[in-house]
Amino acid sequence: MAHPKRKISKTRRDKRRTHYKASVPQIATDPTTGEAHLYHRAHWHEGKLYYRGQVVVDATVAEA
Repeated sequence: MAHPKRKISKTRRDKRRTHYKASVPQIATDPTTGEAHLYHRAHWHEGKLYYRGQVVVDATVAEA
C-alpha cells in the first residue's frame, strides 16, 4: 500500500482545498407565471407543473 513519505502540512493541505467552494445557485424567472425557480428545473404554480413556460402537468383537472 502506498504511504506518504512525509507529513503534509496543514497549510499545504488547505492550499489544495481552496478551489472547493460553494456556489450560489442561479435563479430563473418563468416567462409565463413570473415565478422564480432554479434553471433547468420544473416548478409548481397554482396546481400546474411548468417547464420552460409551458404546462407539463395539470393537477387541477379531475381525472375521469
